[in-house]
Amino acid sequence: MRTSDFDFELPPERIAQTPAPSRDGSRLLVLHRESGRTEHRRFRDIIDFLRAGDVLVLNNSRVIPARLRAVNARGGGQVEILLLEENAVNDWWCLLRPGKRARLGTRLVVNGAKGRPSGVQASVIDINKEGHRRLQFAGAPDISKRLESLGEVPLPPYIHRADGRATEEDRQRYQTVFAEMPGSVAAPTAGLHFTGELLDAIRSRGVRVCSVTLHVGLATFAPVKAETIDAHILHEERYEVTEETAGAVNRAVEAGDRVVAVGTTTVRVLESVAALQGGRLVPGGGRTRIFIHPPFPFRIVGGLLTNFHLPQSTLLMLVSAFATPNETRGREMILSAYAGAIREQYRFFSYGDAMLIV
Repeated sequence: MRTSDFDFELPPERIAQTPAPSRDGSRLLVLHRESGRTEHRRFRDIIDFLRAGDVLVLNNSRVIPARLRAVNARGGGQVEILLLEENAVNDWWCLLRPGKRARLGTRLVVNGAKGRPSGVQASVIDINKEGHRRLQFAGAPDISKRLESLGEVPLPPYIHRADGRATEEDRQRYQTVFAEMPGSVAAPTAGLHFTGELLDAIRSRGVRVCSVTLHVGLATFAPVKAETIDAHILHEERYEVTEETAGAVNRAVEAGDRVVAVGTTTVRVLESVAALQGGRLVPGGGRTRIFIHPPFPFRIVGGLLTNFHLPQSTLLMLVSAFATPNETRGREMILSAYAGAIREQYRFFSYGDAMLIV
């Protein structure tokens, strides 16, 4: 299949710039896979589509304030740093903007409050084939411990702010209420709609709620540049599965109960581990670069909650695969549902509305 097969036109005004007034007040498009029928509901109605015995699996990764502002120590030019992955203490792979002038040995001075020097510096010690810079930080025992005061919420580029900086509301709302494990540089956005009260109500229906961890990085948000999807290679992302979650999911699968994944990142954890372990989950951590696209044989996930995704993205391809497992016609089903969502004026992308596929 070609990357262009997953293209669609989205009016710019449909890209959500702010979250809904209340997390569970966003809209919910429900797609029934067998019939292709859709329903238009509110997110809090998700409880009507969950049943006793279901296992609802969340991604509990926590977004870090991964965007830093700096200046080139030599030329004085402004540089934006997006932390991608920590190799060791004060040693990070990063995206720099602009990056072309940041050659090996370039030294950056990281700014703090009100644009003043923070005492933290960074030096470019490596450049990979994709142009990412490896930075060695100095001036702090551990830069990760300074991010709450130095860093900004790493909003995606399609969310615009008047001064280019995330707000205090963004710091609260671009984070799930169940986030625990720091490490993501983008939010697992399907989970943004839940409140603690709604999760309690879901549990009261006899649904088991548990978590995995996948730290969202480039694999989730990097664009597909290859003409055919088979030629695209994802970046690795780190995951962790607890013994409790592995047990709950395995028991559900054995009993014929449904495992409902909250977000494409959760799907990638469950299905990548299952592919390695004969259809079962085992506790432990690792790294995955699984690329799920049509056709794909889902072994564990029986329901998927997700947001509306960018055209030609790996996330849209995953959702299309889930709509019709082991087949390729899910692309048409999903693009038809997206067209309906656009007509009904749903809000798209990270701060947008949700879609439940059952």
